Amino acid sequence: MTSRGSRQARHRILHPTDFSPASRAAFAKALKLAGERKAELTLLHVRSLVAPMAGEGYMSARTYEQLERAAEAEARGRLARLVGKARRKGVRARGLLAQGIAHEEIARAARRDRAEMIVMGTHGRTGLPRFFLGSVAGRVVSVATCPVLTVRGK
Repeated sequence: MTSRGSRQARHRILHPTDFSPASRAAFAKALKLAGERKAELTLLHVRSLVAPMAGEGYMSARTYEQLERAAEAEARGRLARLVGKARRKGVRARGLLAQGIAHEEIARAARRDRAEMIVMGTHGRTGLPRFFLGSVAGRVVSVATCPVLTVRGK
């Protein structure tokens, strides 16, 4: 029972997405959980920091800026489509675009939004691919201050 004037606690779920098949499976799970808990769903996409290459890979600053703007616009559009899907299912949702190191930005967003849970996909890599590519999900699990539910992609 809440006293008059006090706010009811809001349930919040964070779903980081890279728009991959693994993320799609996790989005479905996050959507289901958000609906069941009447939680607000934040959809986060983290864009990596990209440095222009020197030498034969050189591109002008103008070309680089155009490519960056196009990539950002595409990410915003994809986030908007996911937000639309969530809202059509009756889930309060919002999109968030960040730039930086994925696991750090995911953990930062979860803390800032006071997420109860992070629901994210995992590609299920093993062996050398995991060694060389790393695991964003594994890193998030190690730094997050809330529970992390990983969903293996199909």
